[in-house]
Amino acid sequence: MEAAKFLDAKGLACPMPIVRVKKAINEMESGQILEVHATDKGSKSDLTAWTKSSGHELLKIEEANGVFQFWIKKA
Repeated sequence: MEAAKFLDAKGLACPMPIVRVKKAINEMESGQILEVHATDKGSKSDLTAWTKSSGHELLKIEEANGVFQFWIKKA
């Protein structure tokens, strides 16, 4: 999946991954995709809930070697 922007949130604890994602999304154009890598286990439920409440689309979640990968499409 081709992302317009990449955010490395590995090693950050809640709520910092959400704070960084929100800042990155605000700098993007509608329809662009943000790829996020995070290690906080809570980020999976946090980002799922945040994308729903903010109107953005969570396209895909993957987990590999303790790293969660998210692809979020800006509304």
